[in-house]
Amino acid sequence: MADVRIYRPARTAMQSGMRKTRRWRLQFLAQVPQSVESLMGWTASNDTAEQVFLSFPDRASAVRFAETHGLQYEIADPADQRPGQQSYADNFRPHRPT
Repeated sequence: MADVRIYRPARTAMQSGMRKTRRWRLQFLAQVPQSVESLMGWTASNDTAEQVFLSFPDRASAVRFAETHGLQYEIADPADQRPGQQSYADNFRPHRPT
């Protein structure tokens, strides 16, 4: 089982730009299952490493970091989805796809 996951974050539905999706992230995966705290019913965990995200400029440096520290890693390659160019006039074409 992998200790960390290396990925490039996808843009959220609230973003129109690609600003925070260029860098690669290394996320530590949960090693201890979460439990429900008895008094308040909150979800608790003793593993604080899963809260850590490291950011890298490219995939190779994230992999190098994981290998240097002896971490098993899995890489999630991003799906590149580029929106097609569309002019404002295309919104008013009579036979536009819906």
